[in-house]
Amino acid sequence: MSSELSLSQAIKVMKVVANSARSTMQLIEIELSKAYLHKALRCKDSDSDSIYCLANVYLAVLYYASGQYQTAIDHCTLVTRSQDHSQCSSHVVQGELLPKIDDDIDTVLGLAVFYQYVRTAALNQQQTQHVSVFTTELFAHYLNIRCLSITDTLSNHDVHWFRNYLCCKQLFIADVVAVKSVMHNFHYQSITLHSSQPTLSATDLNTSELVELLQRSAVEHLTTCRQLKARDFGSVATIVATDFEALYAYKHGDYQRCLQLSTQNVHTLLYAVHMPPVATSPEFIQMLDDDIVSLTALTLIVNPECRADSLNVRISQLTLSLYLMTQCQLKLRHSVTSLSQTLDYIDVALRRHPLDCTLNRLTLALIKCKVMSYVKKDDDSLLM
Repeated sequence: MSSELSLSQAIKVMKVVANSARSTMQLIEIELSKAYLHKALRCKDSDSDSIYCLANVYLAVLYYASGQYQTAIDHCTLVTRSQDHSQCSSHVVQGELLPKIDDDIDTVLGLAVFYQYVRTAALNQQQTQHVSVFTTELFAHYLNIRCLSITDTLSNHDVHWFRNYLCCKQLFIADVVAVKSVMHNFHYQSITLHSSQPTLSATDLNTSELVELLQRSAVEHLTTCRQLKARDFGSVATIVATDFEALYAYKHGDYQRCLQLSTQNVHTLLYAVHMPPVATSPEFIQMLDDDIVSLTALTLIVNPECRADSLNVRISQLTLSLYLMTQCQLKLRHSVTSLSQTLDYIDVALRRHPLDCTLNRLTLALIKCKVMSYVKKDDDSLLM
């Protein structure tokens, strides 16, 4: 795939980002845009100055939008230190692709559009090209100054560069307004020039953030699904809507939040007649911990065909909530009294799950053994 094609794919996603409200889905779109831009930089023809500079500027914009200011500075620096910008005029920074950066850029783009309107409508002059666009090199400097001001490493040298650039370059309308904005807004005393080398390669891409956002988005959608089921089928089944939210909190070590949600769910579900299941398929197991994964593996060792039965790949909302509640209590070192109440809940749940609910009963037996071991260890410590 050529760098031009990867860049065009990134631009398509960025158009969606620019028109999206701040949400998990927008953050996913930002990460996907980054992935396409990094892919463009890895292409063999990415040494084209126009592609190289534009991809790095858009990456700087996206990292700025993500609050990763130092990484944004690094990408801006890769542009400003480029030796030849003669080809960069073939590609410009399109204002319509920019996510929310700051009020100044919104004002700049608004003034540029208004200027266009005055020329074409009021003065009856020919339409001006490139109204809502910025020069690649200048926008890199503008965004660099923004990031440096946020990280308290801005110097007068950076601001003065804009004045010199304005005198020796042919600029677009939005460029000129952006430069004036910088001149008006920044009045800093001289400090040490920020001159650190970029800390990353142009081809570096960390996909962990994208994976995390995809998981968060999945949990949000699953929670919405639970809420809809509770609304539509709440009269014939007891459905809690926060089981996946509790699971997500547990995975991220927020045991207090997980305990709060799981305890509420246990109280709601303990004597429920009907409740929805939770799948333990590979897609969901990644949200669980090693104990559940090991338990699932043991069932396969005993009987490789066992997971062909749906009862062996699902647990109830009650079982999941009791599991999370117990694990959080153990991690937070709750008192024996508190855990004794949990043992009573586990015994009730065991009686309410038939013998053929294999995975449910194995999970409940596992956490019962863990609680009893914890209580016994606590009693032994008191006798010593």
